[in-house]
Amino acid sequence: MNIGQEIETLIRARYPILYIVSSEETRVQETIVAIAEKRQKKVFEWSCSTGIAPAGASIQSQKHRNAATRDPVAALDQVIEQVEPAVFVFKDFHPFLGRTNHTVIRKLKEIALHLKNSFKTVILISPVMELPTELEKEVTVLNFPLPDRETLSGLLDRITSEIGQLKQVSVDLDDAGRERLIQAALGLTLNEAENVFAKIIVKDQRLNGEDVNEVFAEKQQIIRKSGLLEYYSTGETFSNVGGLTVLKDWLRKRSKAFTEEAREFGLPAPRGILLLGVQGCGKSLCAKAVSRLWQLPLLRFDMGRMFGSYIGSSEENVRKAIAVAESVAPAILWVDEIDKAMAGALSSGGSDGGTTARVFGTFLTWLSEKKAPVFVVATANDISQLPAELLRKGRLDEIFFVDLPSPAERAEIFRIHLQKRGRLLGEFDSDAIFGRLADASLDFSGAEIEEAINSALYDAFYEGSDLTVDHVVGALLQTVPLARTMAEQIGQLRDWADGRARNASVARDS
Repeated sequence: MNIGQEIETLIRARYPILYIVSSEETRVQETIVAIAEKRQKKVFEWSCSTGIAPAGASIQSQKHRNAATRDPVAALDQVIEQVEPAVFVFKDFHPFLGRTNHTVIRKLKEIALHLKNSFKTVILISPVMELPTELEKEVTVLNFPLPDRETLSGLLDRITSEIGQLKQVSVDLDDAGRERLIQAALGLTLNEAENVFAKIIVKDQRLNGEDVNEVFAEKQQIIRKSGLLEYYSTGETFSNVGGLTVLKDWLRKRSKAFTEEAREFGLPAPRGILLLGVQGCGKSLCAKAVSRLWQLPLLRFDMGRMFGSYIGSSEENVRKAIAVAESVAPAILWVDEIDKAMAGALSSGGSDGGTTARVFGTFLTWLSEKKAPVFVVATANDISQLPAELLRKGRLDEIFFVDLPSPAERAEIFRIHLQKRGRLLGEFDSDAIFGRLADASLDFSGAEIEEAINSALYDAFYEGSDLTVDHVVGALLQTVPLARTMAEQIGQLRDWADGRARNASVARDS
């Protein structure tokens, strides 16, 4: 049963008051008007600025308006006085349902008793739910879903039909491009989707499947308004990631997992991964690269931002952040260094009154029960700080262990960073040279290799010469890698990961 059928069923069953949570007033009202016409009922709308008027009346028209009904109590009196079957749509009524508005709350309760024996229904539309205890048994709450693929496809059909008659605008949408645009627009309201499609047309004088970044920019606005998540715009690709062939292959095989074709094939949307391993070995880089590979927005979830000073506010912040992530889904939620964020969850009762444990519990519950296509990429360096509940199957698809790069991977990392700096010609154009650099960088992480190249560039620039192999080797010799400084901790991490996590670089034996 879709939302329209559910609303119609409740109206026919004489449910007195429906509370529809949605920021799409126009779309909700169109649904209600269609139902009312089918059931031969009149529709009236109310707002605090206009009072009660027939639905669809022009905002400039004063013919059918009654200024006195701007007052919510007077408007509710009008509901009682109406004799014929009707539906009354009250917009943004939630400010009048606060604890101090006893008269309005009592009036609604009395109306609920009156409407049960009539052919009238009151429908409250609001972007948030504010429901006093007195009305909990009288009001039925519904969440109006955002547009689905079919609705967005219809919008795209209408837009392409309209602009198809304009010679100065070209439409280049094959099935794959159309699917990319629709998938990118999922999570937007119908008005937001229409606006961003119009923006693409005005800006580029064309519409094709490569314009998904404009759609992501619209989603970025939603993220900014929330203040709880950070929209991460990245240009990183897997060509900038050295090694990790098993992890990259796993992610590439799921690059089309959020499409309608995958749903029809019977594939569930992937849930997420935990990247565990040594610092500086590319875990965060992979989170950024998968966003580009899958063409999905990347949202950074900062657990530290979730903790508020008021009791209960931290858990509420987590719930709000999750709701925002789901509202722009499909998306990737990047939880960086989750071990540090959740450190102390086990002793939370004695250290912070249980706040960390409750926040972690809220997040774990969502991981288990989430239905929205939000792919979680969590990174961690210290497994001892993570409770076992996070590691069990069902919450995440896979745990990958990211170890220090092998000699071949180190050579690839050198090649990537030297290429980015335009230094692959001349002295560095040799496999033997990269082999020498790989041997000189034993126990180095990818981040440490990059920093050694930067240090060598400074030395060469100071000397007034071009970068040489000796500059790079000299910088490597001056560096003590973290793997030697923290050899014991890394050894323990490897011991734990052996048999418990999948190696991101080495395939399992068949």
